Amino acid sequence: MNTPLVDTRGAARIRPITIAILAMGGEGGGVLADWIIDLAEHGGYLAQMTSVPGVAQRTGATIYYVELFPKAAARDKKPVLALMPVPGDVDIVMASELMEAGRAVTRGFVTPDRTTLLTSTHRVYTMLERTALADDRVDATAILKSIDEASRRLHAFDMASIADATGSLVSAVLFGALAGSGTLPFQKMAFEATIRRGGVGVESSVRAFNAGFEAAASGNAPALPAERPFDPQARDTAVQSLVAPVDEALSIVSRPIVSAGVVRLADYQNEDYAKLYLKRLAPVIEIEKARPGKPDELLTEVARNLALAMAYEDTVRVAELKIRASRFERVRNEVVVKDGQMLEIVEYMHPRTQEIAETLPASLGRFILNTPWVRGIVDSFTKKGRKVKTSSIRGFMLLYVVASLKPLRPRSLRWIDEDKRQTEWLAKVVEIAREDYALAVEVAHLIGLVKGYGDTHERGREKYDSLMALIPKLRARGNAAAELAGLRKAAMADESGQGFKKAVAALA
Repeated sequence: MNTPLVDTRGAARIRPITIAILAMGGEGGGVLADWIIDLAEHGGYLAQMTSVPGVAQRTGATIYYVELFPKAAARDKKPVLALMPVPGDVDIVMASELMEAGRAVTRGFVTPDRTTLLTSTHRVYTMLERTALADDRVDATAILKSIDEASRRLHAFDMASIADATGSLVSAVLFGALAGSGTLPFQKMAFEATIRRGGVGVESSVRAFNAGFEAAASGNAPALPAERPFDPQARDTAVQSLVAPVDEALSIVSRPIVSAGVVRLADYQNEDYAKLYLKRLAPVIEIEKARPGKPDELLTEVARNLALAMAYEDTVRVAELKIRASRFERVRNEVVVKDGQMLEIVEYMHPRTQEIAETLPASLGRFILNTPWVRGIVDSFTKKGRKVKTSSIRGFMLLYVVASLKPLRPRSLRWIDEDKRQTEWLAKVVEIAREDYALAVEVAHLIGLVKGYGDTHERGREKYDSLMALIPKLRARGNAAAELAGLRKAAMADESGQGFKKAVAALA
């Protein structure tokens, strides 16, 4: 076995085995560290473990640090073991997610002369990735390449899928990968015995352990049931009948997007709303028909952005999604609730007066927003957020009442505002497409700036209005599509909009 006990720098001395574990909350990082301690102590080693908690909301992982030292080498003296990993001096790094492996590299814990890196390749997106105005996800392929170059040996595969398939946690799969990697001086049966001594979730943990062991030892991840690709038309006969009138005009690229839009909007409101979506797409489909043999890029972008715009987020939608049976089931699966255990779900909600008024009929909503004393009263009730326990009857019924306003949504202030914006945007896209197809594609992207609710929605709307107002000026300059694309990217680069303002000012 590859046992890192002798100092690789040539000194004739015994050194500890150093292990760093980077894991997020709920992934069993503490259990994994405890297993390694128990394994070592039953295998004739002295062991020490420390941990430094990370920050909540996926901005940092807890680092568990373990050092193992053979009792036989210590004799009657106790070795001095470190409390934290030292860059350049870690033998084994275990990461529960791909970005955490990348962070271990940037911290210097992973080095090509010493470190065996064990990591899952699945992604849990960081807060910066999730809150970005555009698609700002880090390239997973680039991360894999960098960690492969930085480590002495790399064992990387999708441990989250294995954990789900075996009904366990990523920690059990990592423990199996550790055994399969051969970096510790213990037999496989010793690892398994450690899990059984724990006495909790033994069978599922052993299944996950064995799958992780085989993946690391053989270099091949176990075969899992293949996920079926998303095909809205195959899932719902109602979708097929709705899309049928325009189906022949759709390409292999636009067909699944249009179908997905129909599914989304029928779920968001009703089938009539989905029919309105297809009716709005009709002029764009006619434009594409006049361009036979060419990619229908305009239809694809309009179909995607129109579906997202029509399914805007409001208090009704939020309430409806939070009380769905499928959500309760998903949460139960994520936290691995066992039979006989109770689950409590507490939502933190902070709707502002603006969101409340926008949910009401237009006349009443405007009255609240435009009448200072009324708005002041509502503001006094919305200054602080509320914790709503949706797993309780009271909390569930509160959101149920809000969700029941769905049939009244077409009369709401927000609906009227969004419908007006969508109609004007689509008319502008169709008008421009007849003269400048490339510019029309860029205009099709613009409505994507208006998203979310609250301050995010207001800032996006302001940027959208600014860019729409600039279109006549850009068309007169002769390179409108490229310039609008640059301005749109500047608008999505930062939420504050400082870069966007500078880009707009530069046009003067």
